[in-house]
Amino acid sequence: MPLNPGDSPGFLLWRATLRWQRGVAAALAPLHLTHVQFVLLACAWWLNTHGERPNQLTLARQAGTDVKMTSQVLRTLEQKGLIERETDADDTRAKLLRVTRRGADLAPRAIEAVERADAQFFEAVGTDDALTLLRRLANLEPEAAARARRT
Repeated sequence: MPLNPGDSPGFLLWRATLRWQRGVAAALAPLHLTHVQFVLLACAWWLNTHGERPNQLTLARQAGTDVKMTSQVLRTLEQKGLIERETDADDTRAKLLRVTRRGADLAPRAIEAVERADAQFFEAVGTDDALTLLRRLANLEPEAAARARRT
């Protein structure tokens, strides 16, 4: 157990994550989007531009968000006129999502703002190194992590 918080990877990740989130929030504030609103709008926009009309479950999986929270945030995006939700004719429990024209105008601008914030945040370590580390951390399953600790 580290005696110094600066020697704890979890604590350092926590601090880095908070700093990164503040940067993203500041970049999105002029666009009147929260971070989670941005993620869901950007994912829906990306799926729509690739010919998909996702339902809320598909979008939640794409974004890595909780399904119930996704539904609540989508309601807000709908109230803002950024997305439309329509009942799926094949499954009346599901809502199909379409980014509105206003949402389609905003999504790329928001993505650019977040990409600038990301570039600024990660410039100290370099994008390639950051991507390598983050891909490993994002895809490391608990079983693989346990095996890595034993070896």
